[in-house]
Amino acid sequence: MADRPVSREEKVTGKGKSVKRRGEGLGTGPVGGDQAHGPKTDVPQEKSGEIPADALQNDGGPEGEGGDRDLGSVIQGLNTLNQLTGGGSGGNSGLGGLGSLLGGNSGGSSNQGGGIGLDDLGQLLGGSGNSGGSSNSNSGLGGLGQLLGGSGGGGGGNNNGIDLNDLVGGSGSSGGSGSSGGGLFGGKGKLILILIVAFLLLGGGGLFSGLLGGGGSTNNNNSSQSSQQTGIDLINSLLGGGTGTSGVSGSYGGWFGKSNVGVLNEEVDPAAKDKRTVIKGDGKDEVTLMVYMCGTDLESRGGMGTSDLSEMLQAKTGDKVNVIVMTGGCRQWRNNVISNKANQIYQLKDGKMARLDDNFSKTSMVDPNNLAAFIQYCAKNFPANRNELILWDHGGGSITGYGYDEKYSRKDSMDLAEIKTALKKGGVTFDFIGFDACLMATVENGLMLSDYADYMIASEEAEPGIGWYYTNWLSKLEADSSMPTLQLGKNIVDDFVAACGQKCPGQATTLSLVDLAELKATAPKKLSAFSTDTSKMIGKDKDEASYSTVSTARNKSREFARGTGIDQVDLIHLAKNLDTKASKDLADKLLSAVKYNKTSANMTNAFGLSVYFPYKSTRSVDLVTKVYDQIGMDEDYAKCIQQFAKVETAGQVAAGGSSGGSPFGSLMDILGQQSYPTGGTVDPDAINDLLGYFMGGRSVIDGLDKNNTHYMDTEAEVSDEEITGYVADHQFDASKLVWKESEDGYQIHLEDDQWNMVTDLAYKLYVNDGEGFIDMGCDNVFAIDDKGNLVPPQDILWLAVEDQPVAYYYDYTVGDSKAYYIQGHVPAMLNGQRVNLIVEFTKDDPEGQIVGASYIYDEDVTETVAKSIVDLKEGDKIDFLADYYTYKGEYQDSYMIGDQYVVGEKAPKLTSVSMDDETYEMYRFTDIYHQYHYSQAVPR
Repeated sequence: MADRPVSREEKVTGKGKSVKRRGEGLGTGPVGGDQAHGPKTDVPQEKSGEIPADALQNDGGPEGEGGDRDLGSVIQGLNTLNQLTGGGSGGNSGLGGLGSLLGGNSGGSSNQGGGIGLDDLGQLLGGSGNSGGSSNSNSGLGGLGQLLGGSGGGGGGNNNGIDLNDLVGGSGSSGGSGSSGGGLFGGKGKLILILIVAFLLLGGGGLFSGLLGGGGSTNNNNSSQSSQQTGIDLINSLLGGGTGTSGVSGSYGGWFGKSNVGVLNEEVDPAAKDKRTVIKGDGKDEVTLMVYMCGTDLESRGGMGTSDLSEMLQAKTGDKVNVIVMTGGCRQWRNNVISNKANQIYQLKDGKMARLDDNFSKTSMVDPNNLAAFIQYCAKNFPANRNELILWDHGGGSITGYGYDEKYSRKDSMDLAEIKTALKKGGVTFDFIGFDACLMATVENGLMLSDYADYMIASEEAEPGIGWYYTNWLSKLEADSSMPTLQLGKNIVDDFVAACGQKCPGQATTLSLVDLAELKATAPKKLSAFSTDTSKMIGKDKDEASYSTVSTARNKSREFARGTGIDQVDLIHLAKNLDTKASKDLADKLLSAVKYNKTSANMTNAFGLSVYFPYKSTRSVDLVTKVYDQIGMDEDYAKCIQQFAKVETAGQVAAGGSSGGSPFGSLMDILGQQSYPTGGTVDPDAINDLLGYFMGGRSVIDGLDKNNTHYMDTEAEVSDEEITGYVADHQFDASKLVWKESEDGYQIHLEDDQWNMVTDLAYKLYVNDGEGFIDMGCDNVFAIDDKGNLVPPQDILWLAVEDQPVAYYYDYTVGDSKAYYIQGHVPAMLNGQRVNLIVEFTKDDPEGQIVGASYIYDEDVTETVAKSIVDLKEGDKIDFLADYYTYKGEYQDSYMIGDQYVVGEKAPKLTSVSMDDETYEMYRFTDIYHQYHYSQAVPR
């Protein structure tokens, strides 16, 4: 029997009510729908402990003038204990007497301050600090260094505070004493507090077995702990437990043995060339870190740039590490220092921020000439034997590359070819190039960067809004400027994943460190062989290895930023799914080049390098292959994806294209306007005729026209005749999607060969309000009996928020019926701005939860993807949205539905409710060509 799609569990949890439109139409176009390429999302998520808009004071004169700012006056409201524990910022921490509780002689309180690394946790727990320090104004955390480091005196003070280097170093002695009593807890109370702090620091309950005296808890691949987790061994030994490791991330790639998640690979393939950066050793190295910060709406909405600058300022740098930042690309920086009018350059040193150039340029930050000029400036003014570059902003992966400048919102991003141009013109080779941006850990990007850097640090997935956490690894690099790049990269990855696990534990997180010299030396030949081998499958049916084999492998591979049409998948996962000798050889070489990779616990099958492989949409194939030509990407791989796209497009055209995948035939049949379903199969001659019409300018697929379908004319391993012959022999017959009544009730029966054509199945629902249809979206709730029959639900249930039905759109499933992860979205207005509420279901949590919201971008503004989702907060106002269609199936407008919902103390609860309206249901089948087919409406 053929594999069947995974259906999520559902049960009625609330009584339904009718769905009503309210207000005027939005006039913004459809908010839902089944389009393969949806709108882009933005996530202006505030960091916990984020500095307010007036935090960076411009006390160097009017905007545009220079001046140094002491950390005490530059950064206000940085809550160190908040960053240590993941708690809220502001107000008294309630940790008075912390120094005493953890072994000191007197207490203290702290309500402000900045983030500290976790390396001193063991000393914090076993040290001899005299005071926890207090902070009651704009001061730093005097005494915290002593509490963390050992033997210093008190802390605190008013207004001026002390520089963070004094705080972390453990030697400061000034400041007031704590005012919140000595031992808040006596005896076992100290143990309880230690447990609480440790739990919050490490972000999970998996540690408790070790903390309470049991055996150590390990992640799935038995990887070593990150640098931020070293204190936990000491906690375990203090409490009598075994050594434990954190479950911040684990091995979830069970499809082929041991995962590379959390494992540092220090071996180098003999074919790899020596690194360009020569580390002198013994702390004799000088480092220049260039941070190219295009603030864009990530800063103007959420202050993300200001928050990351604050983290950099908290690090002790300056003697060995020069941190040079170029700012721009933002309409409104959320601080009083950085100009909104010009691109500027700053030096961050020992908690101080000096403006080096107040008007470096006024052009777009995605102009490669700006990046090149910044690199040249740093090389001239801050020469070093170790150069590092971080590109900070949105990311679009291999399609659109890096960056979005909101002051030039109709301009393009900096694609991979333009990044290459900038690096070449910049004239510097780097120790590492990192992307604090989404989706940039691609094979294409890595191979392009290999001429300019030894290592790449980037994320396969869209990054959570907090981005990289800079304080710890920068401080460690200053302490040891000769630190091996593998260890430096590991610190960056560990800090990022740990911070995300604490601040946004529900968000998928990835970050990897790739050896570019090894990638360039070993991957191209294997990629070429893989591409040629895969191309030979496509369009042929030899030994059952065909387009269907490739399509199924692609569909089952870990995809990133799903729902955006980016079409990037983990290349190692894809290669293993294809399961050929060539694909396995490629996977082995890629795994070797990925030296360190870490993910969140809810991210599976992400092994450090993704690749563009079209499936959800083929509209970007021409664009990507043009970039491939410019960056010298393997020609065989370009031909492979062109051929795959060619067969996919032919399959969609043969099925009628977008119009053939419309749900409205079923609704029209109900209203007596036409018969349904249409469908059936067509022969090769008919397919050739249809393709001729299509190539002649008769567009039948949304998003495709003669301007972006040149891939249809490219030469391929298989001929056009073989392609049309394959499609003719492998068609999904939509005419079979008719309900037939039997003694067991209504059912749709498909043979195994037809089920083999199905890659996904969803349940569609429309509400008839007397004037037209309200589109309630689609859900992956369905039932298939043991005879392979699709059977309709007995009751009409639908997803609701606090028992209010909403339009819900199922996006994708990862896993199988034994262990699955399902994501969908609910269109809404959040405090007056368009968003999608992101909904997740798992086998362990079948009722699901709303994990946050993604802001909606206009595709004409940018096609890059912003850092991940924003949390819902108490008091947020949510208006649910739905598309509306006439009885002729024509889109009319999108409306608010139901009542406005105000978020309370607890997160909104998802329910499944029975529907009280006149409803129409049908099922959406997705075939191997990613073509939609709709069943006849369910008879009631």
